[in-house]
Amino acid sequence: MGPDPALGRGPAGRAGGSCRGEPAVSPPRADDQEVERFLSGNSRRAFEWLGARLSREEGADGARFATWAPSARGVSVVGDFNEWNPAAHPLREREGTGIWEGFVPGIALGQRYQFAIAPAGGGPILRKADPYALLAEPSPGTASQLWDLSGFDWGDGPWMLSRSRTDHLGNPLSIYEVHLGSWLPPEPDGSRRSYRELAPRLADTIAELGFTHIELMPLAEHPFTGSWGYQVTGYYAPTSRYGRPQDLMAFVDHFHRRGIGVILDWVPGHFPRDPHGLSRFDGTFLYEYDDPRKREHGEWGTDVFDYQKGPVVSFLISNALFWLEHYHFDGLRVDAVSSMLYLDYARRPGQWATNRYGGRENTEAIRFLRRLNEAVHACFPGVLTIAEESTSWPGVTRPTDRGGLGFDLKWDLGWMHDIVNDYLRLPPERRPSAADQLTIRSRYMFEERYVLPLSHDEVVHGKGSLVGKMPGDDHRRFANVRLLLGHQFAQPGRPLLFMGGEFGQRREWDHDRGLDWELLDLPAHFGLRRWVRDLTAFCRAEPAVFRLQDDPRGFEWVDHQGADRGVISFLRRGPRSRQVVLFVFNFLDEPRVDERVGVPLPGRWAERLNSDSAYYGGGNIGNLGGVQAQEIPWQRQPYSVVLTLPPLAMLVLVPAPEASDSDDS
Repeated sequence: MGPDPALGRGPAGRAGGSCRGEPAVSPPRADDQEVERFLSGNSRRAFEWLGARLSREEGADGARFATWAPSARGVSVVGDFNEWNPAAHPLREREGTGIWEGFVPGIALGQRYQFAIAPAGGGPILRKADPYALLAEPSPGTASQLWDLSGFDWGDGPWMLSRSRTDHLGNPLSIYEVHLGSWLPPEPDGSRRSYRELAPRLADTIAELGFTHIELMPLAEHPFTGSWGYQVTGYYAPTSRYGRPQDLMAFVDHFHRRGIGVILDWVPGHFPRDPHGLSRFDGTFLYEYDDPRKREHGEWGTDVFDYQKGPVVSFLISNALFWLEHYHFDGLRVDAVSSMLYLDYARRPGQWATNRYGGRENTEAIRFLRRLNEAVHACFPGVLTIAEESTSWPGVTRPTDRGGLGFDLKWDLGWMHDIVNDYLRLPPERRPSAADQLTIRSRYMFEERYVLPLSHDEVVHGKGSLVGKMPGDDHRRFANVRLLLGHQFAQPGRPLLFMGGEFGQRREWDHDRGLDWELLDLPAHFGLRRWVRDLTAFCRAEPAVFRLQDDPRGFEWVDHQGADRGVISFLRRGPRSRQVVLFVFNFLDEPRVDERVGVPLPGRWAERLNSDSAYYGGGNIGNLGGVQAQEIPWQRQPYSVVLTLPPLAMLVLVPAPEASDSDDS
């Protein structure tokens, strides 16, 4: 890959301005104060001077290089500009800092390079990719490439301004999770579509489906495609599989112009042991813990970051802010938070060491996560941080000044396991014995602010697709999937759906293949897609669904005792009296006639959604558009309606509009 003459030299588009109280940095060479901030873990802008940055020094154009390697005996820059000769361009250590730096004249944009590191104690020269590289050569190559992020003309100013002023937690939020390499099938020659090619097609799909955001599985450079991006070697380099950095900027910009947010999956918990990566960077355990009981992640065969080292904290927090500033991402989904919080995570007795207090909590990781969230929220108002945290750790979404971790949202993996694995996978006749799975979430649903995920993790490794998990024939399987998605959107929390779930992908997800889009030619699959589209539209339009979704006042059981016969109902409420929605579910494979359900208001209740409608591929059992409330108190409500409940279906009813409703919005 050579220089790109089309790249301009204008200022990079910054997103959100400078952080409050953040000292200025004058790249490409940091002053002593910035170096001290870096070493103490207080730099938020290490990316401006570490790595390789274009520079002009003493009348010559070239690049200034800098890397942290405190135990190295020597460091030089090697590349295709000096025939990979370690003696050609040695760097000098800034005294007492472990930072090696220097200027290389004549190097051009796009040229490949690595750091050649003479490790402490002797041994062969290490060839390492630049931890702060902005671009990496395509795999199987392992070199970094000199790049510059300027020259892209952002057009998302209105979006960015609105984002900084919006209460995203009190507004509709729904997420479509995407693996960019397998959303579409590969080209005949095996190549993948680029960021720029994918943007309009994917944005068209998201706009039609109505999701407010997409969430991209990790895009930082990773050598092994089968890691799905979760084993990163280039934390500052978007993967070159789909193009160059400016192509990713164009991707995000396109979505913002269409009114769609973009969340990035980010992996600060561990890194792989590839010899060109961070592992033993200067011949010692540098970015990782020295103690194998804290360093080695046996489940994934990776190493854990050492969160007690200041330069590692600066590296990671600067990295999070880098993606938000230079690529305008609207949120970070932080991967595997549980593995960071617990010293005994995926470790047997004898394989882990307690903290200084005798506990199993990783106090250094806890401090890091709090500082991460504080930095993101200080620098980028309106950006979301989302934790993939699978335990009952208290206060994940509580503010840091109240002792929490400071995330905006947390994945509710318990909901997914309860409703899918422990309930819907059962044949309907066995579901009454698992009735608790329908109500258990109400015991904790307001302890945190949640995302309800049906993610990639649920459709791999022999788990089957969503359709494949369900019992019965095809008609019943699709009815169950519609029921599942209805339950997901009806619950307090923000729904997340992995690509293909919206139309009933039958195969497990395979990162080497695209989705089976031809299935949309079949009525059941097309009907499911309509169902998802109408769910998102309804939930975006109804304040009762999103205004109080983190407030107990926004949810009220009507009938949870019916769970032992597969029937439950609840109300979702907004801040106004007539902002109310009734959700009724029948999880068994038989219709129920004359089912009386309590309601809080008199008058007609309109049937707004029915997952059994023939429009969605169902059997078309329903209530002819609505029912009249009767003055018969029922289930602690002053009125009641009599409904016909289709089998394996969800009904959504709302009070019919009154003349005064225009003032009650």
